[in-house]
Amino acid sequence: QVQLVESGGGPVQAGGSLRLSCAASGRTFTTLVMGWFRQTPGKEREFVAAIDRSGDSTDYADSVKGRFTISRDNAKSTVYLQMNNLKPEDTAVYYCAGKILGTVQPMAARFYSYWGRGTQVTVSS
Repeated sequence: QVQLVESGGGPVQAGGSLRLSCAASGRTFTTLVMGWFRQTPGKEREFVAAIDRSGDSTDYADSVKGRFTISRDNAKSTVYLQMNNLKPEDTAVYYCAGKILGTVQPMAARFYSYWGRGTQVTVSS
């Protein structure tokens, strides 16, 4: 079993930055492809970014390309999401997720087996 714990969310003004962290335990971290997703009330969970096991390959949703950066520190079993130039539409609960199979593709949430509880990000205009 894998436990994922997110941190780093909170309120921020538009144009500001936040860095989310997700600490993993319970399984060798390097066996996991890691992703970030977000969800707002009444909507499905949306893919944000993914990173492969080595950190060499990443993928992003079009809506965050150029503003968000996913990275990982395998020595610390932690994945990060650096979010810059935040917009009000980035407001959501952000979830960390992990999967054993595949690479950064496929990106759909259903392919991820392990999930954190989420951290709220609120961007005010």
